[in-house]
Amino acid sequence: MTSSAPARARITPEQKITRENLMGSERRWRRFGAPVPAGGSLREGTPDYGIFGPGSVMWELILHPSTIFFHHAAQQLSQDVYKPIKAGIRDGEPIVRKAAKGEFTIFDAFERLQRGAAMHLPMWLGDTETAERMAGHLHKIHSHVTGEIIDSGTPELGGYLASSPRESMWAGITELHPMLRAYESFAFQGMFGSPKRLPDDVRDQFVREMAAYLRLHGAPEEEIPSTMEELAALYETYDEYFGHTPTISIRPEDGQNYETLLRESSKKNINSSHFKILAIFGLINGLLGKPVLGALPSKTRRGHGLSERADRGALRARVLIRPVAWILQRGPIERYFMRLLWGEDGVMLITSARELHEKTLDERRRRGEPRFG
Repeated sequence: MTSSAPARARITPEQKITRENLMGSERRWRRFGAPVPAGGSLREGTPDYGIFGPGSVMWELILHPSTIFFHHAAQQLSQDVYKPIKAGIRDGEPIVRKAAKGEFTIFDAFERLQRGAAMHLPMWLGDTETAERMAGHLHKIHSHVTGEIIDSGTPELGGYLASSPRESMWAGITELHPMLRAYESFAFQGMFGSPKRLPDDVRDQFVREMAAYLRLHGAPEEEIPSTMEELAALYETYDEYFGHTPTISIRPEDGQNYETLLRESSKKNINSSHFKILAIFGLINGLLGKPVLGALPSKTRRGHGLSERADRGALRARVLIRPVAWILQRGPIERYFMRLLWGEDGVMLITSARELHEKTLDERRRRGEPRFG
């Protein structure tokens, strides 16, 4: 069943961005009509809780208020250093094509962020059919994102195909692994519980649960990790595909730097109503960006080319930002940004999943069982 929402009206560079434009209609958030939340359908006679479900470590991370703010920067910073993903954005991303024509605006980047969120939550918090349908949709889109050159400066890396098992696996890992690192650095537990690293057995459980998401996207079964140790080894196996070079952003078709194109086009097309979007990006990528980088693995920080001094600065920022992180996780602020960054369907999915998750954890507490395991 497809959405009956009207076709999306194009926002021109001259158009003033309104609150309605920022919040977006269901057309921006939906692909196949309203998503069915986990537990909202039956599978073989029992509630279908999707690929993770209540009581999982994955839901603990996804549903925490810190994820509302920190996941966007964490995922972007992690994927920026996986070269095939960077190449796919360079060669296949529609907003880059708009920038090459001089038509890109900062609103296009904001809408792109929202559309990405709208594709992820149904896979994380929907029932199995919802998750599988969205994964299939993404696979279809990514099957057209391909190139013979990952990086012209290191041609020995070869080419890429966004829907291939290798790229699908790393897309999934670089979505979820940074979520864990951000949670451990910024997730306050209630009013006074400070962020802390999860126990090793819970971290291993996180990796085991992540496997379901990697399988959903067609990752090679023989490479799917089941422990943090295996995940670390997988990073080492693919080490040559991580990092940053001066040539990774150069488009093979015309020799232009796609990041320069984006900056120049957004500056050319800016108007006064865009400053509210710049303020949002200033929060989630600016103020929170450096602390998030400090929360990510040292390999990711090295991939961004940080000097030793800058690396130490990122690690300090991870701690210094915590008072701000605490404020952002309070109810009214979190609810506003939940709707802004994740959409109405996202609010529904998160709210429904939080109720199921808390109920499951309460039942475990009453039975004297561990929170996870």
